[in-house]
Amino acid sequence: MDSERAIKPHVILVPFPAQGHINSFMQLAKLLHSKGFYITFVNTEFNHNRLVRSKGQEAVKGLPDFRFETIPEGLPPSDKDATQDPAALCDSIRKNCLVPFLELLSKLNSSSQVPKVSCIISDGIMSFCIKAGEMLGIPAVQFWTASACGLMGYLQYGEFIKRGIIPFKDESFLTDGTLDTPIDWIPGMSNIRIKDIPSFVRTTNIEDILFDYLKSESENCLKASAIIFNTFEEFEHEVLAAISAKFPHIYSIGPLTLLERRLPETELKSLRPSLWKEDSNCLEWLNKREPSSVVYVNYGCVTVMTEQHLKEFAWGLANSKYPFLWIIRPDVVMGNSAILHEDFLEEIADRGYLATWCPQDQVLSHPSIAVFLTHCGWNSSMESVCGGVPVICWPFFAEQQTNCRFACTRWGIGLEVNGDVESYEIEALLKEMMENDNGKKMKQKALEWKRKAEKAIDAGGSSYSDFERFMKDFLHFD
Repeated sequence: MDSERAIKPHVILVPFPAQGHINSFMQLAKLLHSKGFYITFVNTEFNHNRLVRSKGQEAVKGLPDFRFETIPEGLPPSDKDATQDPAALCDSIRKNCLVPFLELLSKLNSSSQVPKVSCIISDGIMSFCIKAGEMLGIPAVQFWTASACGLMGYLQYGEFIKRGIIPFKDESFLTDGTLDTPIDWIPGMSNIRIKDIPSFVRTTNIEDILFDYLKSESENCLKASAIIFNTFEEFEHEVLAAISAKFPHIYSIGPLTLLERRLPETELKSLRPSLWKEDSNCLEWLNKREPSSVVYVNYGCVTVMTEQHLKEFAWGLANSKYPFLWIIRPDVVMGNSAILHEDFLEEIADRGYLATWCPQDQVLSHPSIAVFLTHCGWNSSMESVCGGVPVICWPFFAEQQTNCRFACTRWGIGLEVNGDVESYEIEALLKEMMENDNGKKMKQKALEWKRKAEKAIDAGGSSYSDFERFMKDFLHFD
C-alpha cells in the first residue's frame, strides 16, 4: 500500500439497504472522499447485484481509495429487482448482519492494502454497527437519513406505550377519529396529532416488527458517538434543539444534494447508485416546456398503492390539463405491475411523460417544474427545498406523515391529499397550487427555504460549520 493511502483516515459507511438511504450515504461518502478520507461503502449483496444490473460493473468498481464491499442481509433469494419487504428486511438485519459485518471489519483491518478503519458511519436504523464498533474499539457514528422531526416522532414510541395510548384495542381507531387526537407533549413538535407520528405507531400489537424495530433503533441512535442529520438548522430548529438537549453530539450537515453539486468534477462525482435504470431523456422533454409549467409526480422507492388509487391519480393528472412528468415504478401497484389504460394514454399523449425512474435531484432543480406530487420521503423533501419547489403530499408510511405535517403547517410549502385519493381532489389541489394565490405563496415560501438552504452550506453557514466541526471532533481531521 502506498504511504499516502496508509495515512488517510478510513471511514466505513453502511446504509440501510433501500434506495433513499443509499443515495444519502453516497452523497456523504463523496463529500468525505473529497476531503481526503479513504472510503469503504458497504451494500448488501442483493443491492450490490441490483446496482450492477442497473448501472453496469463500472458502478461498483470504485477508486484506489474508494472501495465497495458487501454483507449478506440474510433474506432468501427473491425477485431480483423488486423492493424487499420492509418488515422481513428489518427482522433479518437485526438477526443476521452483525457477524458478517464483524468479519468484514476484521478483513479490512488485517489487510495491508487498506488503512485501518478509523470510524464507522452507519445508518440510524442499522445499530448493529454500534455494537460492532464497541466490540472492536472503533468509534461508531449514526447518520439518520430521515428528518429530525421523524426521529423525534420515533423516540416517542415508548411514551405512547407508557401513556396507555397503544396498543390500540382493535382496528376501529383507524376510522373513529382517534388519529385526530392532538399530542401536546413532544419537545420541539407543536400542532401534532397521532396521525402525524411515524405510522408504525398505528398498531394493535406492540411486538409488530416495524414498530418494535423503529422503536429500538431510534433509541439506539442515542448510544452512538454522534448523530449526523441531512437537514439544516433553520429548517428544523425547534426539533434539533430538543434532540440536542437529550443528546449533545448532533451535526446538521444538509442539504447534502447542494453540497454534492459543489464537489470538484471527478469520475466519482458522476456515480449515481440507482437500483433502477434512470431515464435521462425526461430532462430533454423538460427542456421543451415553459418555466414553472410541469407537475412532477414520484412516490419514491418503496410506496405501493392499489390499482384504484393509481387510476384516481392518473385521471386527476389528465383532467387537470397541466403537462406532467410521472415516475411509475413497475412495482408501485400492490401485487401487480402498474398498468395504465389506453384511453388515459391517448388523453395525455401530447403533455404527459411517463418513466420508471429518473435523476430526481436534476428534475427538481429544472426550471420547468412547478410542483411536486410526492410521498414526502426525506430525500424528496430536501430535494424539493433545494429546487425551490412546493409540494402536494400523499404520505404512505414511516415518518412521511410527520414530514407532510411539517410541510403543510410549519414550513408553509405543502398541501395534503386525502388518504383515500379521488381524481377530482387531485385536479383541485393542482389548480390551487398552479393558479391560486395560496399556491403562489407556497412557491415564494419554497424559494425562501431554497435561499436559506444555500446559505446554510456556504462558508460560515450552519451546515458548513457543523460538517467542519464533525470532521474535527469525530474523524480527528483538521
